[in-house]
Amino acid sequence: MKLNVSEPVKPATMLYKETIMKKWISKFGLVGMMSLLLFGFSTTGMATEAVAANDALWQTTIVADMHGDHAEMPVAEAAVAEEEPTLSGGDTAWMIVATILVLVMAIPGLALFYGGLVRSKNMLSVLMQVFVTFSLMSVLWVVLGYSLAFSEGNAYVGDLSLAFLKGITSEGISGTIPEYVFVTFQLTFFALTPALIVGAFAERIKFSSLLVFLTGWALLVYAPICHMVWGGGLISSWGAIDFAGGTVVHINAGIAALVGAIVIGKRIGYGKEAMAPHNLPMTMIGASLLWAGWFGFNVGSELAADGTAGLVMINTQVATAAAVLGWVVMEWMSKGKPSMLGGASGAISGLVAITPACAVVGPLGAIVLGFIAAIIAYWACTSLKKALGYDDSLDVFGIHGVAGIVGALGLAVLMSADFGGVGYDEGITMMSQLWVQAKSVIFTIVWCGVISFILFKIIDAIMGLRVSEEDERTGLDTTSHGETAYHS
Repeated sequence: MKLNVSEPVKPATMLYKETIMKKWISKFGLVGMMSLLLFGFSTTGMATEAVAANDALWQTTIVADMHGDHAEMPVAEAAVAEEEPTLSGGDTAWMIVATILVLVMAIPGLALFYGGLVRSKNMLSVLMQVFVTFSLMSVLWVVLGYSLAFSEGNAYVGDLSLAFLKGITSEGISGTIPEYVFVTFQLTFFALTPALIVGAFAERIKFSSLLVFLTGWALLVYAPICHMVWGGGLISSWGAIDFAGGTVVHINAGIAALVGAIVIGKRIGYGKEAMAPHNLPMTMIGASLLWAGWFGFNVGSELAADGTAGLVMINTQVATAAAVLGWVVMEWMSKGKPSMLGGASGAISGLVAITPACAVVGPLGAIVLGFIAAIIAYWACTSLKKALGYDDSLDVFGIHGVAGIVGALGLAVLMSADFGGVGYDEGITMMSQLWVQAKSVIFTIVWCGVISFILFKIIDAIMGLRVSEEDERTGLDTTSHGETAYHS
């Protein structure tokens, strides 16, 4: 609650009545918040803060009356209190839910989505890669990742001042939520992004080499880009917009996936032998979990239960739905029959595309963005992939990389008020914003591509990246993990 020092202070009796009324409003708001929490746009936290400020003002007014200083003390003390961070129970509750939703995206969502797409002999290997990657990154985030991403550092990367979460306590507040909640929420992004890369070279990479690569990649690629975009670094200084991870997560993962697929090489028999997904119902379940969990990903990035969270929510839903329709239409037109795999792939492409744009475009813009992204991603996964001849096993680049680029660039156009978006800041035009977005995309591609290539080459020289031909033909479930997904 902001106070105007030029306004006279209301009598204590009036303030008392107003406070009582607002307390009852707050109580009803809490009930409403609990019913709407999963939708991410409750305003209870704002109501609670307003009541708290009024309580403080009423109390200090009474004290001032007792000391004969009625006009100045309450205003001065309220102004001081306003500067201090205030914990919001509503925002905190929502962010805990959002964090859990993102976790469900990875395990089991992403794991099942990928697992159903590979051949049965590699089912468990993919589940294992996603499961262990998520676990490894969770620990690495606490040790070094959070510090490199969110400490002050320089324009490119943070320092080690927050390593092992040094100095962070249960009393610490980040905005309106406990700092530990913010740390954990960002942890899920850090853990999920490397897991996305796994799909590009599924069925042929050494498990040990994969973990070494992803560790180096998380520290040298993800953390710096995260710092540059969300930690006050270089890309944010340009004015680039990436609300929930278009560049940080999806372009980053997509480029690393493409580089890895090229360096590691094609699967044995690729283009000659059938490599159809072994369990599409499982893939559909995984895609559905990703869709549901993505609301934590996008809506949670607002870090509050407010009106913007509501906008992000509707945009996430309609963009995804439009992308399903876009992919299905393209597949129907080119192949004569729409497929369940196509519908699931379309949904993911729409989720990816709306991620950077979800807080700045309107629902109409979200529909347009999702539909267009699906069409372009479909082209990338079919025509472009065939033309360039690389084997991206589960189309990580075609869906995450390409749709991420579409979303990052498309938001510059669709955020215009003419298309129902939030409009541009003073002095910013559509073309200037588009240039900034393009510059951030190019920078991310170069940074990620170069470092990923170097890491792959170093690991290949020291450890080898690929399993033996015999192990690959047998299947990684047995040769790498000594178990099988199915028994007759």
